[in-house]
Amino acid sequence: MPPKPLLYVDVDGVLNPADPYPADDFHRHEMLGYEVLLTPRHGAWLRELADHYELCWATTWQESANELLCPVLGLPDLPVVRVNGYRRQPGDPRIRLMELFSGAKWAPLLRHAQGRPFAWIDDVIPPRLVRNSLLRRDRLLLRIDPAEGLERYQVDRLLRRPPRTWRAR
Repeated sequence: MPPKPLLYVDVDGVLNPADPYPADDFHRHEMLGYEVLLTPRHGAWLRELADHYELCWATTWQESANELLCPVLGLPDLPVVRVNGYRRQPGDPRIRLMELFSGAKWAPLLRHAQGRPFAWIDDVIPPRLVRNSLLRRDRLLLRIDPAEGLERYQVDRLLRRPPRTWRAR
């Protein structure tokens, strides 16, 4: 049986919405010197997605996501993709200057996936990357509205259409 596809999860704008007054089930937490808004609903959805995906953090929180967020969300420690301090390496995709900040996660994600199918949920995904992934069965990129954070319909989309490996016929 092939391994599950990967699901790369960002934190700010995805699990921690930018709206200072989100739905009633969000709770305020002091983490890393900042106020962070989290809801148990996101933890339940991520646990549901873990039945179909191998979850990985793809966030500037790096290892702090495991230390601070996993206990609150009821998740085990997850693998962490190093996205901070991106340095171009041979074989990395070309990133346009205007996409350098928002696209800086792209090369580390591709490097980490090593050809495995994956989905990526983030509030900052360059539109070009989303467009280019539309015709690929092995990638699903979902740009999350940072004001709202992750919503149920997006979880349902991830469950309906998990990325799959290309198969020759």
